[in-house]
Amino acid sequence: MSTSSDTKPDLGTLDKAPSPVRGTRLTLRATALGRHDAPVLDGVDLDIAPGEILTVVGPSGCGKSTLLRTLAGLLPPLAGEISQDGHPLAGPTAERALIFQEDALLPWRTLRANVELPLAIRGLSRAERRTQADAWLARVGLAEQARQLPHRVSGGQRQRAQLARALAARPHAVLMDEPFGALDAQTRAGMQDLLVEVLHGTGATVVFVTHDVEEALFLGDRVALLGSGRLTAVREVPRPRERAAHDDPARIALRRDVLTSLGS
Repeated sequence: MSTSSDTKPDLGTLDKAPSPVRGTRLTLRATALGRHDAPVLDGVDLDIAPGEILTVVGPSGCGKSTLLRTLAGLLPPLAGEISQDGHPLAGPTAERALIFQEDALLPWRTLRANVELPLAIRGLSRAERRTQADAWLARVGLAEQARQLPHRVSGGQRQRAQLARALAARPHAVLMDEPFGALDAQTRAGMQDLLVEVLHGTGATVVFVTHDVEEALFLGDRVALLGSGRLTAVREVPRPRERAAHDDPARIALRRDVLTSLGS
């Protein structure tokens, strides 16, 4: 269930967030990615700068999710090197949060209790967990829904809660696998705006996988293009990041370039 009537976040709460974390650098060198010695992507060279938002686009089956899961440490590379801040990346860690299209909230826990979960794992006291969870829920516009179970709120609200839970753990990188793909157009646009607002100032590095070119160009500082089993290009996205920039000549040229690269 999704709805366009989700409560808007109180952007004044953005100033009350904890101090920014240090974004992490993620680097792939001559990397082959896939499962069971069957590469989906090969020869990938990619450097993701600390604090940037890199969007990744490509046709279905091109390896977008494989790339994300490899960066999360869930899949080992088949060849080449992957590093985080110059150190070999080995296995999953709390420093890299993964957000899926399905919200993955625990259905028996309230939204507040879901957001508190990574804080409990870090060993914070009950009072500290409650304070920080409530602050993050307020940032994403869910202060009034804190005591609700996930099935009692909309799809957009569940995704807001998932974002709050991920960021409450203060990860150095947030890896997002088409998190807004199941939402209606209006709710999706609202989530895109919210993501930009909430990420501003966090310091986290973001890799955001999407099949939607417009979403990639709105969110990304750069956009990586996948196709034919390889990384075909990485493009800088013109700024400012504004909806009104949709018809900017530089944005139109980049959109045409991306669509051509994707064979659309």
